[in-house]
Formats: sequence, structure tokens, C-alpha cells
Amino acid sequence: MNLLGWTASIGFLLLLMSLASGWIRHLPVTTFSLYLAAGVVAGPWCLKLLDIELTAHAHGIARLTEIALVVSLFMTGLKLRLDFSDPSWRTAARLALPAMVLTVAGAGVVAHWLFALSWPLAMLIGAILAPTDPVLASMVAVDDASDRDRLRLALSGEAGLNDGTALPFVVLALLLLGDHGSATALGRWLGLDFAWPLVGGLGIGFALGWMIGWIGVRMKTASADVTPNDFLALALMALSYAAATALSASGFLAAFAAGLGLRHVELHVVRRHPNPDLDQDDQRGTATHPPAEVLIDPRRRNPEQARKPVASMGMVVSDALSFGDALERLIAAALVFLLGAAFANHWHPAATLLALLLFAVVRPLAIWLATIGSQIPRSRRLLLGWFGIRGIGSLNYLAYAATHGLGSAATSVVAEFVITTVVLSIVLHGITTPPLMAWRQAGLHRRSASRSVNTARKP
Repeated sequence: MNLLGWTASIGFLLLLMSLASGWIRHLPVTTFSLYLAAGVVAGPWCLKLLDIELTAHAHGIARLTEIALVVSLFMTGLKLRLDFSDPSWRTAARLALPAMVLTVAGAGVVAHWLFALSWPLAMLIGAILAPTDPVLASMVAVDDASDRDRLRLALSGEAGLNDGTALPFVVLALLLLGDHGSATALGRWLGLDFAWPLVGGLGIGFALGWMIGWIGVRMKTASADVTPNDFLALALMALSYAAATALSASGFLAAFAAGLGLRHVELHVVRRHPNPDLDQDDQRGTATHPPAEVLIDPRRRNPEQARKPVASMGMVVSDALSFGDALERLIAAALVFLLGAAFANHWHPAATLLALLLFAVVRPLAIWLATIGSQIPRSRRLLLGWFGIRGIGSLNYLAYAATHGLGSAATSVVAEFVITTVVLSIVLHGITTPPLMAWRQAGLHRRSASRSVNTARKP
């Protein structure tokens, strides 16, 4: 299919989804499941309009998935309106490193013992499949900065962090596959591929997010600028990713931290300059002060309003959110559509068994072990174990491995496991997430009502 055909296909799909959005909201599946189904219909199994071999276009897939991840990770960081002392960060850290390492090990053991793969190749598959996805997990992730749901906060923090913490294990597996497992090589990996990318990526991204956010709000306040400025978010994503990558740090962690840095400027502004139009009871702290962006009416901006720091900050964040959300949905829809079209060339029944064991055994057990002693309620630990959605991040690591020395035969094997797992994750998690989240929300309402009744009965 030529460029014109691709453009027409994506345009028709987006038009159909837009016109049918009122009915789609009531379906028991996610919109990404529908994009996936549309790709399968367009692929070799049905209409035969598209015949895609993802591994043959690894460089292009790497670039597309990088863009999707950078945008999504930045947006995830921007929506996490949490002080670093918040306990949700400790939960996210448990999920993003100890639980992820256990997932890599568990998936590697399953791949080795069930499918007789070599230990390095099995470890590579585990490392590629270990990170959860910030792009496709919209139904279980934080939707806006006002969200205080501990489950959503933990899953968003995990998704933001583990796309950076998983890559060193992909690199380690590739080293072992290339017979470079000497003590010197492992020491270099520990320092230059593990420790520095994590620390450097977070530090570079947060510093840039804070600096650019602070400059942006000061300039808007000084000039009383009310012009929408979508390019600030795009500039921050590009600069943080480019700076971190140039310094051999994690560009993904930098994008996530840049969003956090911009959000922490907002927290700083509302502490020092709370909205004077709010009641005093609403100005006691950032936990009760609404996010600055919700105080902004995008249709009624005026220069007098922009002279208030909290209003200028709200405009900066509001513009970043509106631009990033639209860009994120567009890229993700295109990638999932392509994934559906490529599924026929990469599906393997044996990979289905690994995927099911990963979802139902490996991930839940890793989460349970990593959260021992955390005082997280048992029901939330079980849900954290199930909501390990795989997606664009795994496709990016597959493309990374294919372009960094993994042979064509090994790439085909890994691609079957990865693509089958990602497709099954989109389908299974897409079907089970709405009822599980509805069940959890009903339980939260019941407990809240019970506490209210008990409080009212107290003399």
C-alpha cells in the first residue's frame, strides 16, 4: 500500500471512531481493542489490504514507538500531582524495580523451561515483556491531576518509571547473547547502562521541566500573555529526550521526569500564589488547592487574568495537556492499528501460553512479593498484579533488540512471543478492566458510605 492508501486508511478509521464514539463508550472493551480489531480485519487474515512484517521495518518501528513513549511518559509525569513524600511513590518504586526484576526472572524461567530457549534469549524475552505500558493503560492510569486513587497513582508511577528501568536488562541480555559476559563487561553495564541512565535520566528531565516551566510562567505573567502555547510541551519533550540521550542517560525517564518537573513548578506556584478567588479553606495546601489548570477557562482568557502567577501556570499546564493528549491518542491509534495488521505474520500458539502465564502467574506473584510489608490492602495488591498491561514499550524494546545485534532468526522467535503477548494483553485487559474497575469503585463507595454512617452515629 502506498502513502495515499495509508493516509486514507488511517483517516477512515479515525473518522469512524469519532462518529461512533457515543456507542463505543458503552462497549465492554477499550478503544484500543477496536483499533486492533480494525488492523486484523485489514490484514492478511481478512481483507488483505495490509501485509506488514514488523521486524523488517525495525528502524521505523523504533522511531514511531519512541515518539509514542516520549509523549505518553511526559503526560504521565505531568498528571502525577504528588509531592515526593507521598506514599504512592514508594509503591511505584516497588513495582518499577523489584517487581519488574522478578517479572524478568519469572518470564525468563518460563521461556527457558517450557520452550527450551537459551538463558540469554529467555532473559531477553522476559526483559522486553516486563515493563507495563504508559500508552495503552489509560483505563487504569491517572486521568487528571486531581485523581487521588491509590491504585491509579501506583500504576501510573510504575508505568512512568519501568520503561526506563527495563532497558538495562534488555542490554544485559544482548551482552550475554553476544558472549560479552565478562566481569569487566558486567561492571561497565552496571555503571554505564544501569545506574547512570536511571539517575541521569531522572535528573536531567526534572531539571529541564522545572527550569522551562518556571521560565514559561514568569514570562507569561510578565507579558500578560494569553496566547495558547502548545509548542512549550513539544519543546520540553524533545529537549529532555535529546539531552538525556546525548549524555547516555535514559531518554524515557527524562521525558517522564520533565513532566514531573513541570508539575512541581505548578505545586510551587500554588503554594506561594494561591488563587485569590478561592475560599480560604481551599488554600490550605496543594492537597486541597485545585490544580492550576482546572481554574482556567480556555475560551475566556484575558490579560488581567494572566498577570496572576497561578493563572499563568494554569495556562501553561492546560496547553501542555491538551496538546499532549491529542498527539498521544493519534500515535497510539496508528501503532495499534499497524500491530493488528501485523499480527497474522507474528502470531504463534506457543506464545499464547507464555502470555497467559505472565498475566496470571508471573506478574501477580512478582507484585505480591515486591509489596510484602507495604501495608497495601490485599484487594489492591491483587488488582495491581492483574493490571500489568503490555504494549508500545515492549514493541520499542523488540525493535531496539533487532537493531542492536540480535540475529534475524532470534528476532523472529522473540517477535512471535512479544507481539502475541501484546495483542493478548490489549484484548484480555481490555475486556476485564472495565468490570474490575467498576467493581472496585462500587466497593470504595460502600466503604465511604459506611464510614460516613459510623461518623454520624458517634456522639
